[in-house]
Amino acid sequence: MKRIMVIGCGGSGKSTLATQLGQRLSLPVHHLDRLFWQPGWTELPKDEWRKTQERLCAQPEWILDGNYGGTMDLRFAAADTIIFLDVSTVTCLAGAFQRFFRFRGRTRPDMTEACPERLEWPYLKWIWTYRRDHRPKILRKLNELRADKKVIILTSRREVNRLIRGK
Repeated sequence: MKRIMVIGCGGSGKSTLATQLGQRLSLPVHHLDRLFWQPGWTELPKDEWRKTQERLCAQPEWILDGNYGGTMDLRFAAADTIIFLDVSTVTCLAGAFQRFFRFRGRTRPDMTEACPERLEWPYLKWIWTYRRDHRPKILRKLNELRADKKVIILTSRREVNRLIRGK
């Protein structure tokens, strides 16, 4: 495991897992939210965003955490391991609220400076509909990739903790 892609619904714990795995495996961690969002919650232009990920994917070792469906193909192609946090909607909503209350009014460690934590309806709606609208496509893609990549699907915090501990 030298090129690890961590994906899953918002609030599922992608950034936490990526950080902890990076420490355990001594791999550089790149939080896609930190790279995509510019100060004041301004989006990076699409062409620059794609080039940024192409540069990251060309590196020999990394952990990339985040979804960003429009560029997921780049990471799928470059990764040797894909970890999908397939936890429940309730778990994801709880994670999003916990993060909001923990960092409310401040920038969290995996985010760009001057992007204070926020919790808005479109994000909550995305979490609420993720299992119905996004999960089936992700599972189909992961099934296609199983022949060439290591695919790990974690369905609970307990499974995530076991992976981090290396058990």
